[in-house]
Amino acid sequence: MKKTRFTERQILSVLQEMEAGILVTDLTRKHGVSSATIYNWRAKFGGMTESELKKLRQLEQENRRLWKNCERKINTSLQMVTVAFLALLLKRF
Repeated sequence: MKKTRFTERQILSVLQEMEAGILVTDLTRKHGVSSATIYNWRAKFGGMTESELKKLRQLEQENRRLWKNCERKINTSLQMVTVAFLALLLKRF
């Protein structure tokens, strides 16, 4: 994942400025980002508070951990099937 120049708190503060009525063009000049970046931030973080953002990060971290465990189990199962299939082939020939 690409490292961002802005922390989540900074992103939230930019979005709060936008909600306060500052124009996106002014925000892009002030913070040195494109308008597309600000709209992407709004799509991802719009309307969030810091506590909700913290909860989102915890859920994303837990999701990564669960997927990692799932991948390990799938790899183990695939290896067992491969070994069984090879053993079957060796018996036939």
